[in-house]
Amino acid sequence: MLTGRTLSARVASLLLTLWLVSALVFLAGQVLPGDVARVMLGPFADAQAVAALNRQLGADQPLLVQYWRWFSAALTGDFGTSLSMRAPVAPFVLASLGRSAALAGIILLFLVPLGIGAGIAAGLNQGRLPDRLIVLAGVSFGIVPDFVSGLLLLLVFGLWLNWLPITGAAPDGAGFWTSGYYLILPALPLVLNLAGYLARMTRTGVIEALAADYTRTAILKGLDRRQVIVRHVLPNALTPTIAVLATQSGYMLGGLVVIEALFGIQGLGNLVLNAAKSRDFPMLEAGVLVMATIFVLSAALGDFVQALLDPRQRRRASL
Repeated sequence: MLTGRTLSARVASLLLTLWLVSALVFLAGQVLPGDVARVMLGPFADAQAVAALNRQLGADQPLLVQYWRWFSAALTGDFGTSLSMRAPVAPFVLASLGRSAALAGIILLFLVPLGIGAGIAAGLNQGRLPDRLIVLAGVSFGIVPDFVSGLLLLLVFGLWLNWLPITGAAPDGAGFWTSGYYLILPALPLVLNLAGYLARMTRTGVIEALAADYTRTAILKGLDRRQVIVRHVLPNALTPTIAVLATQSGYMLGGLVVIEALFGIQGLGNLVLNAAKSRDFPMLEAGVLVMATIFVLSAALGDFVQALLDPRQRRRASL
């Protein structure tokens, strides 16, 4: 298990990273072209009115003062007021994050059994026909961009066969199962794109675990093949795969801009894209900050899970 010193160092590093992310997000928002007051009042507003609004908003204050005010408010969940919606930013960000989380959940629901199951089957049949077919299919689907496979799946299953809705936005008031049904088609491109990579990682882990000393020792003790695989091979083979899944979850929550735009899902990625188009700086900064925080936390979670589950690290920690 992780020692207290190691855990404290990782938490401190995580907090420092999050603070640096917040500073970079704020600075990036400041260097973007455009004036907050000018955006709010319009291009034909009087210069004195623009200057007065900038003073009211604090945009004329030193950069460090502006950053501290924005950062301290963000810590309490207050991201300011949207310039385009004329309403607090936080509810829009939370609603978009919820939609992205629902899509990520559907992706994982299909991805985990498909990718890990295919990887285990390939690793247990190394060099044989099932292994070659799984590797070939994984590589083939993995090199196709998700927007290309998304368009093809939309045309085939949404328009031609009419099996699935062509939009990911369920009707207002739709229940849990109906909302999930609308997200199946948007989830499939990412499932196909990521399943091959996940299967290859699992396959490599299974092959290495089968050749390890502890597996040979278990076989020599007389354990049958099923016991060896369940007790010794899979727990060790799936450790890096689980860590990668934790890291990929961050991408699924905030990085699916193309898929969300293609299927009309008002998720976090689409929120950031629309905020950039409309120069809605408070919305843009809040969306990017939340997205970056998710990426950092998911990467840290992946490292933590790998350190927690890896037998070699557990042995080193116990020395």
